[in-house]
Amino acid sequence: MPRVPETPPVVGVLLEGLPEPAWLVDGESLTVSVVNRAALRLLGLKPERALGQAPSVLCGSLEDEAFWQGAARDPFARIRSDTVLTHSDGQPRWVSRSISPIHTPDGGRYWLVLLHDQTRRRRAEAERETLLAELRATLESTADGILVVDLSGRVRSFNRRFAKLWGLPGGLLHEPGDAGLWLSLQRVMLDGEQYRLRIEALLDAPLMRSSDVLRLADGRVLEQVSLPQMSRGEPIGRVFSFRDLSEKLAAHQRIEELGRSDVLTGAPNRRALADRIVQQMAAGTAGEPAPVFALLHLDLDRFKQINDTLGHSYGDRVLREVVERLRGAVGPNDTLARLGGDEFALLVDGAQMFEAEAAARRVQQLLAQPFSFDTLSFTVTASCGIALYPGDGSTPDELLASAERAMHWVKEGGRAGFRFHVPRKEVDLLSRMRLDHDMRQALAEGRFRLHYQPQVELGSDRVIGAEALIRWRDPQRGDISPAEFIPLAEESGFVVAIGEWVLREAVDQAAHWLSRGLRMPVAVNVSALQFQQAHFVETVAAALRDAALPASMLELELTEGVLLGDADENLKRMQAVAALGVTLSIDDFGTGYSSLGYLKRFPIQRLKIDRSFVQGLPGDPSDVGIANAIVQMGRALGLQVIAEGVETEAQRDFLAQAGCHEFQGYLFAPPLRPEDFEQRVRPRRHVVDSAVSGWLGLASTG
Repeated sequence: MPRVPETPPVVGVLLEGLPEPAWLVDGESLTVSVVNRAALRLLGLKPERALGQAPSVLCGSLEDEAFWQGAARDPFARIRSDTVLTHSDGQPRWVSRSISPIHTPDGGRYWLVLLHDQTRRRRAEAERETLLAELRATLESTADGILVVDLSGRVRSFNRRFAKLWGLPGGLLHEPGDAGLWLSLQRVMLDGEQYRLRIEALLDAPLMRSSDVLRLADGRVLEQVSLPQMSRGEPIGRVFSFRDLSEKLAAHQRIEELGRSDVLTGAPNRRALADRIVQQMAAGTAGEPAPVFALLHLDLDRFKQINDTLGHSYGDRVLREVVERLRGAVGPNDTLARLGGDEFALLVDGAQMFEAEAAARRVQQLLAQPFSFDTLSFTVTASCGIALYPGDGSTPDELLASAERAMHWVKEGGRAGFRFHVPRKEVDLLSRMRLDHDMRQALAEGRFRLHYQPQVELGSDRVIGAEALIRWRDPQRGDISPAEFIPLAEESGFVVAIGEWVLREAVDQAAHWLSRGLRMPVAVNVSALQFQQAHFVETVAAALRDAALPASMLELELTEGVLLGDADENLKRMQAVAALGVTLSIDDFGTGYSSLGYLKRFPIQRLKIDRSFVQGLPGDPSDVGIANAIVQMGRALGLQVIAEGVETEAQRDFLAQAGCHEFQGYLFAPPLRPEDFEQRVRPRRHVVDSAVSGWLGLASTG
């Protein structure tokens, strides 16, 4: 610890009595000999950390170091200035510091260092400057023009936006204190005299609040809002804000013109539809029955696949074409609207249940016709929900919501259909939870069964394969349709587990038949989610290996949706499956988006015509055209074509004449239990093993 020079006690007492921080520096040793408590507080030091130290340690600016170096030679040196010293916590303290020499009668020399703490003042000034800078920045960053005047109307402040709005050149013509600004503003007004009177009225009423619309001579329209400026509860001036309404008014007018129609298709939009619904609801008069009408909510099925695969420009073309087709389903008093995206609405005037159903069928027929753009041909279907007024809603929002709910039920049930709105209670949610639980229990407890529907060669009537179809009979519920539980399984992801069970069960059955001398290839449906599993190919290979079934005896039916995911990844997976020797087919062909490029690129060997295109054969021209097109396409690509849902001889005969290879349906047999299938097939199979094997070899290479 440094030696502290001895100082007369009276000096310490005097120094301690000073209100300001101070210390005494010994002139001989140039070290601190006395320091008062005020200085210790300012520095955050204890006496032993200050006494005996060089004065530059306590106040160590460059100016102080230079001073003390000179003080060693000049006993009368003095200084007075502002400086910074550091508190023991590391924070700076701004001080006014004076150093004065003191000479005692006995010849002692000292310097008295007196400090005045300026930290609080400096910080307040810095905060005030920061606040003013932030206020100025805020004033300049606002989109409004701001003008501040005193009670007599003299300018106190304004921002650049104000000068630009009023055409003041850089704002330099009017500085704070200028009262002539108002003359400049009056000159550009459409009615300057009226504006002058308005400003005078505002200045005469310092507490008045106002909002005015100003029309300028150049045609622009400004909004002026004026508020009193207050300080300590008293008015000290007035703040004006100005906003250019010209573009807003022009845009509003344009919006009014376009606000009732869809930009892409030109059809009325949701707003126009809501207004039309209100008009329809108000159409009834006193003493007459309430008006009736139907609202159809349409949502295109899997439309996202078109956008993702072909791009939004093609998607827009499809939407425009859909509107053109739907216009064919509306009468002169009906309204077709695009709600947004791929959703549309159709208000059918005067329609009750029968008329609404007829309109929904017309919509389905119009959309069933193939879409052709450039070299692409594909089919677009829609899910349609129907709400009836007044039963399904008393306001436009309620009616739209009811129709939309019904549309979503169609989506859940498999898409491409229509359904009327039926109020659903909360018990339905509980019912879905119970169905999900029972479905999982059914798999765990072995309640699922497979039935097999024969696949028949057209012309020879030979059974050349079987499609495996899942069945579920619950002890309490009875038979539960796959259309009821499969969509729920897809939604929850449980369809993967069900699909793997179906695959193994069907493969085992085919192996069992083969061991009994019945060579019967089996076809298994594969969901898109199941196909996308990373272990899918290994699962197929393991099922074949465990059952010792030749891969040529298994066919996997993929939906068109599988083709529209990651094309490269799906191609690799299909090639891996095909490498096993398994046949790949496209199920329900024509109900989704189909690309000839995909059919050529992927190792697909069979196409299945969806039952929706078979039902109308041979009388429905649309179904005739679609069925012929699919058959010819399949033949051109070297693919086997099979039709499902064949129920009449006329349908079978048409398909045979069209060149279709095979069919399945109730005309030949419904889905059968394994033992019934075997019993039905064996008498009809003469000696066809070699023929079937030959076809399988052709299919596996075609």
